[in-house]
Amino acid sequence: MADSVKIDCNVEIPLRDGVKLRADIYRPDDDASHPVLLARLPYNKDLSLISLSLLSPIRAARRGYIVVIQDTRGRFKSEGQFSLFAGEAEDGYDTVAWCAAQPWSNGQVGMYGASYFGATQWLTATANPPALKAIVPTITSSDYYEGWTYQGGAFQQGFIQFWTAGMATETLTRLPDAPAEARSKLYSSIFGIDKAYRGLPLVDFPPATVPGLIDHYREWLKHPALDDYWEQVRIESKYEQIEVAALHIGGWYDIFLEGTLRNYVGMRTRGKSARARQRQRLVVGPWLHGLFDRVVGEVDFGPAVLLDAVDLGGLHLRWFDHCLRDQPDTGAPVRIFVMGANIWRNETEWPLARAVATRYYLTSGGSANGAHGNGQLLSQMPLREASDTFFYDPERPVPTWGGCTLMPGAQSAGPRDQRPVEERDDILVYTSVPLTEPTEVTGPVEAIIYAATDGRDTDFTAKLVAVAPDGRALNLCDGIVRARYRMSLSRAELLEPGKIYEYRIQLGSTSYLFAPGYRIRLEVSSSNFPRFNRNLNTGGDFATESIGRPAVQRVFHGGPRASCVVLPVVPQG
Repeated sequence: MADSVKIDCNVEIPLRDGVKLRADIYRPDDDASHPVLLARLPYNKDLSLISLSLLSPIRAARRGYIVVIQDTRGRFKSEGQFSLFAGEAEDGYDTVAWCAAQPWSNGQVGMYGASYFGATQWLTATANPPALKAIVPTITSSDYYEGWTYQGGAFQQGFIQFWTAGMATETLTRLPDAPAEARSKLYSSIFGIDKAYRGLPLVDFPPATVPGLIDHYREWLKHPALDDYWEQVRIESKYEQIEVAALHIGGWYDIFLEGTLRNYVGMRTRGKSARARQRQRLVVGPWLHGLFDRVVGEVDFGPAVLLDAVDLGGLHLRWFDHCLRDQPDTGAPVRIFVMGANIWRNETEWPLARAVATRYYLTSGGSANGAHGNGQLLSQMPLREASDTFFYDPERPVPTWGGCTLMPGAQSAGPRDQRPVEERDDILVYTSVPLTEPTEVTGPVEAIIYAATDGRDTDFTAKLVAVAPDGRALNLCDGIVRARYRMSLSRAELLEPGKIYEYRIQLGSTSYLFAPGYRIRLEVSSSNFPRFNRNLNTGGDFATESIGRPAVQRVFHGGPRASCVVLPVVPQG
């Protein structure tokens, strides 16, 4: 344990192309060599709190680690041209090599950090710098197409426009030749984001019309399918070449939850070596993106989920002690927070092998529209064939009301009472009878929906909801599928109007204990705006079109078209 810490600010780190990145270095005030912990971020090393809230560099330095916190290329104190994700593997490799070669380093390097800091970790790991031994990627993704920019083929408009506009405030300072209206366009979009969300076409999002400001936004819109453009930086395609040990930290209501889970499973099963495969750990709490609090959305999960109680900083240090100092690993392979019961539980795997895929089937008397309709969820397949119809108007989309997202607004994220939106007639609501015994749902959830539309393209959404005896309806997880990508995210295939298709909607994962008296509910609709961009139902280019048409949607259930939700039910007792 070091008595004092020395801090060197704005230390230049040269890269292979001559660009210099700057970092602050926290180290024990001694002459010994130590392992290095590196965090690379685009959000300003001088101000960013997310890197400090999880693991304080002062705490780590007092523990005997060197901590290097670096502005990435083209951001704040660092030189170069910034481009999201591009070049992070090479820059990370060079920075790790520099850290390992310093006289105060013992040659062992770990990386840590949340969100985009997690992306810099994974992209560095794909380049396999020899000194990089362990990482702690927190609330981050496995794919910068699916789960970051798009989901189920739909554009994550709410997050992407909010995030890229916020990032552009620093970029603007590096554009001396930007037109006078550039600042006005940027700040009017940030402070008037609700109005900006309604604007069409998407390609004309005001900051995107300023050359050099958010060019990546327009580029992402040009690649609405999972093509070679995305494969270059796709972590999921590269597990076999990644050698590092990893402690994965996620939240049930984090926008990147599924990426965190896929990274754990992918490295556990496909990592480059047996050692890498064995050195994978997973922790998932009930948190939002970047908010590790007891109150999440409208639910208080209790003091056990607070940062002080979980001690994520201590968890980091124990992991690095294990990986960089060969200390024993005393942690469970998987630790999850079971909502509803509101307890932490250790597991040996993810997903849980003992969970039983259990189908709950949709049925109705032909009018499941809204919470006051006659939609039901049954544990047995209904033999009678029936259907429900709703009218989806892109001018009147279903508003985002909680869930795994990141954007401004009081109703934007987390568990929230769904009753206000369930009054709408363009949401089909299917609800089970009250449960007579505790029912735990832990794992990935999927809805299988048989549906037809009169459009050439459309969206279908599904949301799993826990309904309390008093009627409160809390969302657990949800998903979307863009019809043209129903067969493959890599290939668009438009619809034949009126034809019935099977849609498999991935709702993501959850862990929730339904108490006796609770009911299970599934909502089905065609929009979740502005979290996802509105499908205009034309089959055209969603980035450039601005005029849409309403669509008549019909959902089938019973008989050979047994629409259902598949829940991973964990046996009790």
